[in-house]
Amino acid sequence: MDVRARVPPCSDSCARPYHASHGISSDYMEARQASCHCDLPAAVTGNKDIYMKTASSDCAISDHGAARPQHRPVDDHDATNGLVRSTRDLPPAHYTFQIRNCSLLFKNEVKKCESGQFEVGGYQWRLVVQLPTDGKKNIYRNHENDHISLYLAIANENNLLPGWEVNVNFKFFVFDQIRNNYLCVQDGIVRRFHNLKTEWGFAQLLSLDLLDDPSNGYIVDDMCVFGVEVFVLKLTGMGECLSMVKEYPTSHHFNWKIDKFDPVKDYSYHSHVFLVEGRKWRLKLNLRGIKSVEDAFLSLYLQFDASETLTLGRRLYANYRLQLRDEVKGNHLEETGERWFYDNVGFGFPSFLSLRDLMDTSKGYLRGDALSVQCRIEFIYVAKEFLPK
Repeated sequence: MDVRARVPPCSDSCARPYHASHGISSDYMEARQASCHCDLPAAVTGNKDIYMKTASSDCAISDHGAARPQHRPVDDHDATNGLVRSTRDLPPAHYTFQIRNCSLLFKNEVKKCESGQFEVGGYQWRLVVQLPTDGKKNIYRNHENDHISLYLAIANENNLLPGWEVNVNFKFFVFDQIRNNYLCVQDGIVRRFHNLKTEWGFAQLLSLDLLDDPSNGYIVDDMCVFGVEVFVLKLTGMGECLSMVKEYPTSHHFNWKIDKFDPVKDYSYHSHVFLVEGRKWRLKLNLRGIKSVEDAFLSLYLQFDASETLTLGRRLYANYRLQLRDEVKGNHLEETGERWFYDNVGFGFPSFLSLRDLMDTSKGYLRGDALSVQCRIEFIYVAKEFLPK
């Protein structure tokens, strides 16, 4: 089984079967930021056969001779360092970093291996792989530090403006070349990159035992693949402050008496202006669907006066009660509403009361030709945009 064909491409000349095996179009792959590979030269050890297969995938062979990957459990959460590990099929969206001839990392005094630069969120980055070495060609084994480390480093920091800082949430990936999926490692914490801290990552990304174990598929044909997704958090420069202006006492209400009410002659009525918290308001009463008394309704709305305008960046939310008064029995008809108000658009109830009930003198709403309406604003919220510090 040729596992190499399923490794993410490091250049346009690399094999393409990897795309098809993931069910991913070439357009998606071209949209990814970049891929990078690191070939450790054979000249380091003089080994001319360095490109020969040095490891085979740990697969069981079925009765039909087909390769069958063994199951490998993945820990959901590492309580020791707060890392969360999971698997997924989708490749890293931003960058992949291939390391070929990676056995040379263990055989030589290689403490750090850096990727090329790549751009995400308007900034240049690179991946940094570190091995737990003592600097004397000895790799720590069976030790609390026997883990491979992976870091995200901001590049070209000297070209950034003084006082720069970048807030980032990132995920690291290790490619399982047997099962064709990715180990995803993250902690969900937003890291702040600045002049004094240009590198963040995980010192214990993966233990050397897990990395070396052929059944895990992380190293195949002497090659391993890392990846990263970088999410840069950028301030939009806007915020909003919501404050309750006042909860009004019961006595605070506006009474509107309509004299000479004639549903046949006049279809629309407007109240006088009344003030609540320095804002000019009006009530509007419409008679909707006047073809006959049977199918007509009285509509009632609360709105800003036409002369009232809200300052740019402000909004006003009001809880209000509209009431049609029964001056005979005190059986008032009341509806409650709440809305964000803007300009002079009215909000209320288009079918507040049928015209038939309105004209029924036993209901007590209409006394002669007079109609009484009351408005009570319970409370107001004001939202104001601001620039966060």
